Amino acid sequence: MTQQLLRVQNFNVSSDGVAAGGNQSLENPFGLDDAERLFAWAGATASWPMRTDPGGSRGLDDYFTRDFARNIGAEIMGRNKFGPQRGPWHDHEWQGWWGDEPPFRTPVFVMTHHPRPSITLSDTTFHFVGGDPAAVLEQAREAAQGKDVRLGGGVTTIREFLDADLVDTLHVAVSPVKYGTGLRLWESPDELLDRFHLDVVPSASGVTHHLFWRK
Repeated sequence: MTQQLLRVQNFNVSSDGVAAGGNQSLENPFGLDDAERLFAWAGATASWPMRTDPGGSRGLDDYFTRDFARNIGAEIMGRNKFGPQRGPWHDHEWQGWWGDEPPFRTPVFVMTHHPRPSITLSDTTFHFVGGDPAAVLEQAREAAQGKDVRLGGGVTTIREFLDADLVDTLHVAVSPVKYGTGLRLWESPDELLDRFHLDVVPSASGVTHHLFWRK
């Protein structure tokens, strides 16, 4: 039987390792000034799913954009990726940043200490679950029906799964920008080399793709 992998796909950080800031709000999901600089490389590709005009780049960046959903059967995300609320759910009208047609197209498991009924939008169902990373991953793997599980973020959630030694592969896109402060995935990618192999592949866009796979 093929192993179900837990994969981090197309996760974006700055050159100083910052993936998000502390000022998240409804208007600023990443809590950073000019956060779009982190993922501009993907938005410029021909395969960017929200592209409304013809054209876009091909090559390496486009490959990673196309590969985002390959063999993914479920996603895990932290609560702060789903929305800006903290504590108990006071606003059940909030259904995520993505509108009526979220891009996941799979079951999504949102990690939270505060229960909430599942919601379905188009072909995506969000389940709000407690428990430690291993328990949540077990639920996601069952829902994925043999396919891989994507660990979508944010940065705190990815660190939790890395600390629990549950991540099989990571693709981290490092953009040539610096924020100085914020939530960091790492101080240096070398921190992961005790457990992972690493290939570093530069792109013509200026982004450097870091590909990790478990030793």
